[in-house]
Amino acid sequence: MTDRTHVHAYTDDALGEHDASSLAAAIAAGEISAREATEAAIARAEQVDADLNALVVRDYDRALAASEAATTGAFAGVPTFIKDNTHVAGLPTAYGSQAVRPTPRKTNEPFADQYLSTGMTVLGKTSLPEFGFNATTEFETLPPTRNPWNTGYSSGASSGGSAALVAAGVVPIAHANDGGGSIRIPAAACGLVGLKMTRGREVQSLQGHQMPVDIVSNGALTRTVRDTAAFVAAIEKYRPAKQLPPIGRVEGPSDRRLRIGLVTNSIVGDPTDTETRTAVVQTAELLTSLGHHVTELEVPTDQAFVRDFLHYWTLMAFSTKYFGRQVTGERFDKTRVDALTAGLARDFLRKPWLTPVSIRGLKRSEKQYRAAFDDVDVALSPVLGHTTPELGFLSPAAGFDVMFPRLVNYVSFTPLNNAAGSPAMSLPMGRTGTGLPIGVHFSAAHGDERTLLELAFELESAKPFARIQDQEPSTANQVP
Repeated sequence: MTDRTHVHAYTDDALGEHDASSLAAAIAAGEISAREATEAAIARAEQVDADLNALVVRDYDRALAASEAATTGAFAGVPTFIKDNTHVAGLPTAYGSQAVRPTPRKTNEPFADQYLSTGMTVLGKTSLPEFGFNATTEFETLPPTRNPWNTGYSSGASSGGSAALVAAGVVPIAHANDGGGSIRIPAAACGLVGLKMTRGREVQSLQGHQMPVDIVSNGALTRTVRDTAAFVAAIEKYRPAKQLPPIGRVEGPSDRRLRIGLVTNSIVGDPTDTETRTAVVQTAELLTSLGHHVTELEVPTDQAFVRDFLHYWTLMAFSTKYFGRQVTGERFDKTRVDALTAGLARDFLRKPWLTPVSIRGLKRSEKQYRAAFDDVDVALSPVLGHTTPELGFLSPAAGFDVMFPRLVNYVSFTPLNNAAGSPAMSLPMGRTGTGLPIGVHFSAAHGDERTLLELAFELESAKPFARIQDQEPSTANQVP
């Protein structure tokens, strides 16, 4: 384990402290070149990755060449990374698994084209836990991906590698996707903005095409609300979602005061821990002070949802383990899956007859969710059941019977939005006593990302998000 517990790459180079929006503006104005931005991001990645272990594929030579041609798009010339469960031409896709023996892909998958329509330059691929099934980017036999705020802690998952690199200042924006909280959970762990969009808002994922209920949403992790808003506007321009109301370009808060429903406990039974609850309650108090109307809200589903989602999770693991080649499109050795994948698949085999019931239940959750927003505009809750755990707590190396109950209690708020297909966002509104970020969760009605973004702008202004580079030197060891 590294003795540098607080790691970031901010320095006086071409990237400086730019977010993606200001970096794109500087490139467009000729203040710096896209190649200079790419070179700086590569140098930063190499400085911190020994501590973070967030990179799985480096594609620097092609990135440097591509940066010379980066002229169009909202983020033209901005360096980025793609999560390693998404196909990019010329790069392998390993899904975070030693069971997969990947070969370079010949083409981009559809969402990769949508993502790259923004003009960003791909530097490589980022880590994820095996097939994205875990809520921490840890592995059974390999070193974990570490949280730059404190390298003894989880970076979240399954987009943990992207989150670690964005939080550490390597790039201002990176690709993420979310099948049960995997944009919002690493955003919460690493102090970032993470928006999961409405089902159908972006181009459907390859995984989603294979699912009876599409729970996967693609997006991005950023450090500022304006970057998330600009990203959403850019991908909407590439392919408008005709079945949903347009979002457009959101550039600040609205004057509209909202009805906000407060949820503090999940439906899995365990109470939310004190620091997480405090962050949510303090956010509710801030919203009240800003003129919004906050009331208590019941969780818009029932205990059956827990059973249904858990069974669906086991179905996905079973399908992956026993039909891995068809699922991944790669050579596959089912004997090499980790303890979590194997344990989930084993659970499925104990009760496969629950599958039709679970699928119906997940589809029913959309109707239950929609009904809850007859009386509120936004639901406010924790992102997670407790604060970010230390590495090892959720590791598959602990064994399935030990880590799985912990995982269920930890990931207790986010899956409903995946099943219901609704939008939700994590914002870094709190801190633990040891300085780790705490994310707070905001959900809205289907198609209403605009309200979430407007509210996020207002909260970011009222309570600016903590920055990793602003930590006291006594507790922060900056990479030289």
